[in-house]
Amino acid sequence: MSLVTDRRTPLARAPHPLRAEALRGFPPFAGAAVLLTLGVLLAGSAARWQGGWAETATQTHTTVLIAAPLAAAAGCWQGGRERRRRTEELWGTAVRGRLARFLASALPVALWTAAGYLAAAGLAMLATWPYAQGDRPHPELLPGDTVAVAAAALLGHVVGRAVPTRLAAPLLAIAGYVGLGVPSMSHSGSARHLNPAFPVLAPDAPVWWQPVSMAVWTAGLAFAAVLAYAARRRVTALLPLAAAVAAGAVLTQTGDGLWHEAPLARRQVCDTSTTPAVCVNARYAGMLPQVVDALSGITGKLKGVRNLPVRWEEHDHESHDAEAQLPNLTPLGWSVVRGRLTDPQELASEAAWALERRPDCLHSTKRMRWADDAVQAYLAPTPGQETFDDIDARGDAAHRADLRKRLAARAELAGMGQEERRDWLSAYFATAGTCDVKGVPAL
Repeated sequence: MSLVTDRRTPLARAPHPLRAEALRGFPPFAGAAVLLTLGVLLAGSAARWQGGWAETATQTHTTVLIAAPLAAAAGCWQGGRERRRRTEELWGTAVRGRLARFLASALPVALWTAAGYLAAAGLAMLATWPYAQGDRPHPELLPGDTVAVAAAALLGHVVGRAVPTRLAAPLLAIAGYVGLGVPSMSHSGSARHLNPAFPVLAPDAPVWWQPVSMAVWTAGLAFAAVLAYAARRRVTALLPLAAAVAAGAVLTQTGDGLWHEAPLARRQVCDTSTTPAVCVNARYAGMLPQVVDALSGITGKLKGVRNLPVRWEEHDHESHDAEAQLPNLTPLGWSVVRGRLTDPQELASEAAWALERRPDCLHSTKRMRWADDAVQAYLAPTPGQETFDDIDARGDAAHRADLRKRLAARAELAGMGQEERRDWLSAYFATAGTCDVKGVPAL
């Protein structure tokens, strides 16, 4: 038997320790835990964001408040692994330096938790896509948020190495949640812009360099802590710390200038085939046919009527003479869920009331109130009108008398001939927006 070996046979290379750590053990489970936790949270609030791209972006950004403390706890638990296994002295005899050993253990958790956050954000966007009614996806905040989650895992790993207790991970998660959540409730002070979980209101969008500055701020702090703990020359920690301080100064000095309203939010999309015309915010242009259909009962009854507003318009400012306030489609989860109107009758009722544009009159008369009620009941009765009438019918004599007058006014307006009612409504809408008691036509 020959004992000579073939020297040409290549030796099998040992897998890189970073690859082994990333594919086995705790890190993949940490990423799955982040994905599962955020998935449950997002699914529970889906009615408030599914169908709006800006709402989806702000909701996934809000989950950083949970993802970052969870990533920090995962990193902390991984950091205490060698202590729990009682292999610290054995690892101390390894050829690789302390920083290399630290990164081989810490980076997989950071990468997996960041991947879990990205996967949750991606799934939220996929869930919005079938119901989106306009606008476009808004991934601007994802880079800064993803880096913040990874940075939290690195910081947690440092804590896990430095603090010799099994309670460090849950306590760090609680401290992280409180530390991010309390500043989020503050609406004053420039320091709040350093918070990676700072709440953003749709449709506000960041300036292009805000995510970059936030990523440098959080990553700089994390790498400064890593180098201060594990580097041979700890003075090198000053470099990422200086970068973090510079990015933080940019964020605090810019303040509210970091955010601007999305241009599409200032545009209206209109259907001019009706009178008044119907306009909705351009972010929900796909909902315009639904809104027009919901208001078709009103516009059909107003054909030929004069002195009407030019249009219904969805906005947050005070109505002008040429327009009436269309009931807001936002926030999602109330009037609109997954791209569909939840109560078209309620929308029509509020739109009919908006046509009156009646301010709070200090000396309104019964004739004015009866006329307003009759027009509302004719154009689009409120969903609870019968309930309120029943309450008045069971009330005292004054309430019953007022109810009889209101019912009589409604019946008189509904019983008019088409031409007569058109003239009466034209005279009525001529007084809209004022407290002109004498000008309101009687019924």
